[in-house]
Amino acid sequence: MQGSNRRRVSLLLLAVLAPTPMLHAAARSVIDAKSYGAQADGRAKDTAALQRAIDDCARLHCRAVLLPPGVYLSGPLELRSHVHLQLQAGATLLGSPDRQDYPVRADAPWRRVALLHADHAEDIAIEGAGTIDGQGQGWWQRQLQRVRGTPEDKRPMLVDLTHCRRIRIEGVQLINSPQYNIFAVLCDGLIVRRVTIRNPGRGAPNTDGIDPLSTSHVLLEQDTIDTGDDNVAIKSGLVERNDPNVPSRFITIRNCHLRNGHGLSIGSETAGGVQHVRVENVDFDGTRQGIRIKSARGRGNDIGDFRYRHITMHHVETPVQITMYYTGYTGQEVAMPVTEHTPRFHSIRIEDLQADGATNAVQAMGLPESPITGLVLRHVHIAAQHGMVARYVHATMDDVVIDATDQKPLVEGPGVTLERR
Repeated sequence: MQGSNRRRVSLLLLAVLAPTPMLHAAARSVIDAKSYGAQADGRAKDTAALQRAIDDCARLHCRAVLLPPGVYLSGPLELRSHVHLQLQAGATLLGSPDRQDYPVRADAPWRRVALLHADHAEDIAIEGAGTIDGQGQGWWQRQLQRVRGTPEDKRPMLVDLTHCRRIRIEGVQLINSPQYNIFAVLCDGLIVRRVTIRNPGRGAPNTDGIDPLSTSHVLLEQDTIDTGDDNVAIKSGLVERNDPNVPSRFITIRNCHLRNGHGLSIGSETAGGVQHVRVENVDFDGTRQGIRIKSARGRGNDIGDFRYRHITMHHVETPVQITMYYTGYTGQEVAMPVTEHTPRFHSIRIEDLQADGATNAVQAMGLPESPITGLVLRHVHIAAQHGMVARYVHATMDDVVIDATDQKPLVEGPGVTLERR
């Protein structure tokens, strides 16, 4: 009898200590998505298997969920705190083409739940050498066919992060997003490094590359962005949408390559303000705008302390566009009362900029009631068809050379004060 009891205890211990898939994954700190039943064949939806892997990784305090080579067809996935999603080379996370897989967000009914999303999470990462493909073609087509004046189609982002902290997106390729590729709302601490973003130019409407909205402590470096709208758009809320008036601050963009798109933008939704932006060693090739700061009456706030250095541009339509008339300029503006959301542009320094093949060199357009102040252009050389147009701006120019084929390097409107050095 005693021998039988010892055998029973031994069997029970073996059963308890046997390495189940989840315990084995926890011990390795990495969960393989295929061990959770992901087929990775591009046909069967892997949504449930991938979400289980992410949830278990969070619950068991693993470090990462691994996607080995294969095509993982999926609907929206929610990222969890302290979980990194790793896509190996040859792995593609492929967004489902089925609209019903993307419900409208209850907290933001102007957009749908994104393929990858997180809310109130921290220490999350999307990394590796794989690809995230949003299959946005159907979404773009519906948007392009929309009749003017009818409601816009609600679309999902590719990556949508809200109220998150310590986020890193590194190494991956993002393609074919239905709308913005990376959207960070009310976040703190976002790094996007060595990421490639590609959408097919003007056939993919509103496919901004990276949009921090009311988000601070942002680093974008060594990224290549080729897309159908703003390559980067730093925002801080839209009054009409009742967004909170929270600024975007302390943003660094360096060593990046911007291709098709509308350039490196601040605005136009700037109801919370934008401050402390640093841009260095960025090259633009074929973008519609280059340095772009845009807002309008009713959309602005305190917008300034921007530094741009070591910038090169080839065949950019408008290398520098700073305008408070984003919603339209009639040519006969009069001063309006200053309100909380009158844009106030100040302390903008652009130096060591070289541009060729441009159409309009510089546009600097302040409001009669709110001129642009503290604009400094230093070592700026631009070859363009048309020169600089300025209205309601106080600027300092040092070694500014505009080679305009129309022989009009500077067209001054009202309210312009220029100090030349």
